[in-house]
Amino acid sequence: MASLDRVKVLVLGDSGVGKSSLVHLICQNQVFGNPSWTVGCSVDVRVQDYKEGTPEEKTFYIELWDIGGSVGSASSIKSTRAVFYNSVNGIILVHDLTNKKSSQNLYRWSMEALNKDSSPTGVIVSNGDYDREQFVENAVPLLLIGTKFDQIPENKRSEVLTRTAFLSEDFNAEEINLDCTNPRYFAAGTSNAVKLSRFFDKVIEKRYFTRDSSQMTGFTDRKRFNFKSLHYD
Repeated sequence: MASLDRVKVLVLGDSGVGKSSLVHLICQNQVFGNPSWTVGCSVDVRVQDYKEGTPEEKTFYIELWDIGGSVGSASSIKSTRAVFYNSVNGIILVHDLTNKKSSQNLYRWSMEALNKDSSPTGVIVSNGDYDREQFVENAVPLLLIGTKFDQIPENKRSEVLTRTAFLSEDFNAEEINLDCTNPRYFAAGTSNAVKLSRFFDKVIEKRYFTRDSSQMTGFTDRKRFNFKSLHYD
């Protein structure tokens, strides 16, 4: 059997938001029974049928790189993670819908990954000063996933979803909100499953079928992102 082409997708977010459970659900279509803290990086693989059901259908491997979630200020921590940020084709940003701080920190994670030589710690995030055009020009596809949706009280869901919609707009990314302990959130034909498949197809498209796909081999040769002082309300 011929080997399949593959793409590399980072999974970024704070410790405890459920990245490992999410990756396991995406790749194995099963609930992760006993997740533990990720040290360094953990990689799992999903098989993706690009443009499924069309004459252009082709099978690819999606490598999901679950990056350990410490956002400490120690330069050694960021230096260790930097090696994982090479040759990236897509990024999934994960936050805990019950933890506003984890949403705020996605700006720091995105800056660290998209601009490796920057120093994101201590940045104050602000919707008012945030330049969304930075992500409109971004060649690396992004997907925003909120976890622990089941833990949000019914009377708070509208408020939380409004906040995540602004976050999605900031990153110029589609959003998925779910409970990682319930595989039905990614059941075939659901809007979440469609969004996820569409994101992976976009990653593959940019890596293998875009004329300037050479830019997707890493961030080193890309235009640097210049972020302002930001805040998030």
